[in-house]
Amino acid sequence: MKAGAVAREYVLLGLRCGRVLPGLVDAFSGDPSWRSAVASGPLPAPGELAERAARLRGEVASAGLPARRADFLDRQLAALECAMRRLVGPAPPFRTELRAYFDTEVEWGEPDDYRAAHAELAGLLPGGGPLAARMAAYRKREELPRALLGPAVQALSGALRALTGRTVELPAGETVYYELAGDRPWSGFNHYLGGYRSKVVVNADMARRASTLPHLVAHEAYPGHHTERCRRELVQVRGAGWPEHGLFLVNTPECLVSEGLAELGLAAAVGPGWGRWAQGVLAELGIRMDGELAERVELAAARLMPARQDAALMLHESGADPDEVVAYLRRWLLVSEARAVQMLRFMRHPLWRAYTTTYVEGHRLVGRWLAAAAPGEPVLARYATLLDGALTPSAVRAALAIPAGGDTDVNAG
Repeated sequence: MKAGAVAREYVLLGLRCGRVLPGLVDAFSGDPSWRSAVASGPLPAPGELAERAARLRGEVASAGLPARRADFLDRQLAALECAMRRLVGPAPPFRTELRAYFDTEVEWGEPDDYRAAHAELAGLLPGGGPLAARMAAYRKREELPRALLGPAVQALSGALRALTGRTVELPAGETVYYELAGDRPWSGFNHYLGGYRSKVVVNADMARRASTLPHLVAHEAYPGHHTERCRRELVQVRGAGWPEHGLFLVNTPECLVSEGLAELGLAAAVGPGWGRWAQGVLAELGIRMDGELAERVELAAARLMPARQDAALMLHESGADPDEVVAYLRRWLLVSEARAVQMLRFMRHPLWRAYTTTYVEGHRLVGRWLAAAAPGEPVLARYATLLDGALTPSAVRAALAIPAGGDTDVNAG
């Protein structure tokens, strides 16, 4: 099978898998006739789709594709095969599932690292008493009135777009629309609409804090998901003629790199001092925040991120009781019961149950990539090379000469 035919079959297979697993297709900006053909056909059987994914992997290997393109398709197909086999059972062990989905190995976090982060936070947060209560009080002071949420998002979006555009070419006419919604299992979500347009939905049911809003906007828009999707359409689909990059699939290796880029978007676009920068942007709306303290608190709290993956392992590997998982999240992440329950809801969702790994391991891997910048190389320029790279996690690790599961936390800020 020729390269073009293999890519087309991959896209059609992904769209078919999306019919039996709603939500699997996150975005599609390819040939509309392909989607129409899949939608008008009979409902596929998951087992047959799994077998087709396995066979197509063999065809990828013999198609004479460039190594980078073949690696991408092979690992994406392995994830699709696993997702379809889970629908017909029996389910594989959780870590086997994570390995197939995200091309990475996972390990439990280190409680001593969490304790060290707690000690750092204890030295930063004002007041006395238990750390969790002090963190709750700090977060409460940072909450934004709902009426200011939309204007704050728009102000940060415009400022981050300007910073991103200095280094990353943004296609003419690219646009982000923002929508406030509720009753969602996630904090925010980018819906890429194709044609360099995105709709970003912000979960307004959750209390929004001035100190975390810059990260949310950078994650979902500039230089995160929206920017990445635009660059994929511009560089890979329209430029290189690789239609596989017009399809973005949940629970596949591309998600780990994508979420890592999004998690570190603020660090790449603004860098150290983002707190004072955000303070200045929001001050124009009458929003007050201590930017320096916010930055130091968020950097310390980021060291607790692996505890989220621990919780997923507790739930899906160890069979822990949900109440135990909530208690674990509250203990180490210093969050309220409501916030911990929201996290648990995400981890128990049929589609998103494994997805926490993309944030934790993606942050680690992309952090290593940014830390490997050459002397004098701007962080955002280094970030942009990964935006356009179409690399799998294995390919990123190979470029950095680190083994699977060998990533270490790096503060890229």
